[in-house]
Amino acid sequence: MTRVSTSSDVPDTGDYAYDWALIDVETSGLIARRDRVLSVAVVTVGPDGEQTAEFSTLLNPGCDPGPVHVHGLTAERLRGAPTFDQVAGRIGAMLQDRVLVAHNAQFDYEFLAYEFARARMWLPVSQRLCTLALNRQVDPPTDDMKLGTLAAHYGVPQVHAHDALDDTRVLAGILRASLREAARLDLPLPLVTCPPRQESQFTPQPPKTPCAYRNPGRLAPGGPLAQGMKIAITGETATSRAELVGRAVAVGLNMMTTVSRHTSVLVTNEPASESAKARRAAAEGVPVIDEHTFLRLLSDVRTGTSHEATAVAVAVAPVREPGTTEAPAPEPTATTASAASAPAVPKAPALLTPSTASVPAPRRPEEAGTVSPDGAPDKPLAGRRVLVLGGVHADAAAARTRVVALGGSAAVNLSASVTDVVLLTGGENDHRIRRITALELPMHGEHWLTAPTAADPDGPTARPQAPNVLPRGGVIDLPVPHGTPAPEWHVTGSWAPQADCEIDVVAFILDEDEQVTFDEDFIFYGAPESPAGTVRLLTGGPAEQTIAVDLSSLPAATRMVVVAAAIDGAATFGTIGAIQIAAAPGSSAAPLARATLDAATTERTMLLAEFYRRGPVWRLRAVGQGYDHGLDVLARGYGVDIAD
Repeated sequence: MTRVSTSSDVPDTGDYAYDWALIDVETSGLIARRDRVLSVAVVTVGPDGEQTAEFSTLLNPGCDPGPVHVHGLTAERLRGAPTFDQVAGRIGAMLQDRVLVAHNAQFDYEFLAYEFARARMWLPVSQRLCTLALNRQVDPPTDDMKLGTLAAHYGVPQVHAHDALDDTRVLAGILRASLREAARLDLPLPLVTCPPRQESQFTPQPPKTPCAYRNPGRLAPGGPLAQGMKIAITGETATSRAELVGRAVAVGLNMMTTVSRHTSVLVTNEPASESAKARRAAAEGVPVIDEHTFLRLLSDVRTGTSHEATAVAVAVAPVREPGTTEAPAPEPTATTASAASAPAVPKAPALLTPSTASVPAPRRPEEAGTVSPDGAPDKPLAGRRVLVLGGVHADAAAARTRVVALGGSAAVNLSASVTDVVLLTGGENDHRIRRITALELPMHGEHWLTAPTAADPDGPTARPQAPNVLPRGGVIDLPVPHGTPAPEWHVTGSWAPQADCEIDVVAFILDEDEQVTFDEDFIFYGAPESPAGTVRLLTGGPAEQTIAVDLSSLPAATRMVVVAAAIDGAATFGTIGAIQIAAAPGSSAAPLARATLDAATTERTMLLAEFYRRGPVWRLRAVGQGYDHGLDVLARGYGVDIAD
């Protein structure tokens, strides 16, 4: 048995002492519910950093092996290999009572969960640790977070990339080094709880075909139905519900399972019904017709306007070259919408409309010490990352806004990239002060932000690929790939670890009316993936969640994807503090843009970011708008009633 380095260089006490099961899988594709595992490797490591066992095998998936140019596993090589169910027991025994560790751990965990479910077995994993998420917390000075890049940074030899066993051995070295850095910075480990997964949860759901037509509005009294109308049905019907839905979809209607202010008509044989849909229709003034009338109207449905036609009309508008930004404008004030200014139910949140909003542009960080032509320092905090501690929320938010105005990047957690610390009132009592002092990071009073000193020439320097710094409301065009596959964009929200509440990141896939096309366009912890897999929720730890968006595969009906955060509990964003967002073209890629968002004092939901189309170009906006109401109200504003 070949062993990785057995040096006991991993912290062996407290939060860092675990039995680990490091795992890597090679797969036939990227979608766990559809694709199969082709090879698997497991290396177990004890709390002292010593390797205790390893196992690897090729697997016969019973299907096409997929991208051979990536993993090198041809059908011939896999022929004669065991099937997963033949080795599931051995793999399960190695995972039992250990923390599963992988690079992009949710990917490996989901594939294993599906394979164990197909084998009619439970995946015996109760916790997992993602080394990608751990290194996002550590934030080492690397160009990206790919396995090979981190291996080179930490001095871990890599022999055969995309070989499951070699990747797992490399992962063991990266884990050791990452844990050392986490201990040096006194960072909590981003452990994710993994509840038992039932087989029924792994039954693939057939994607719903989006309606091809734009919603023309409500049904007029005595008028005809038109393609694109949103139709809901409630109560008992003489015709089977499946047949009604099938006939309606066939003629171009958009069948919904909930009622919103954008519903065109509710079909029911019981107009006095007390169902949730009937009550909502009455509250919204949605027209109501019976089943007989609906069937009669289905025989003559008027032609609607296709989403493609609307997209063409938008695309002919003049656009800038990709990679440019909107003209700068005054930045919005730090205080966001309060309960008084938040939209009343059930109206949609007052978003910054892409076609009309004038917003500040992002800024590319320059090397520290850049001097303007007149000799005065230009953006004296450029290339520096500043952590603000202490102060009431309004003062801390103002300080972070000042950091960005001076060219710096505002941090929300201590990491290896932090170059300076600003202490507001009470900041000296922060639990991180002891560690900051040990790291000899420069600490400044709040007056330092009025005239900060130039960077120490011997101190940290700007990173080769420092992200654009987006102020609140800032917009950036996403680069258009030329000759390469379009990337899957990841927007990661992170915050200071919380003991008394949880934060949920969610997404809404919206049409031209800033409404969901159907209910499955709401992505949240209970439904973490859209039916077509184009938008997904990924959990890297208790203080980090990601929305992954495949922009190139979104249907023409989609004009915007909104990423939001909601607090589960009585806390507010005022007590939680700032949320950082980072946008990257892939899970391991360097961020293209980063923003630090502060809500005011009482908000419980916050719009973090939005992707939106502008002609042929997709843009990303850092929003940072908060509301006092909960996630249920926010969802209803976008046409989803999560109470149903």
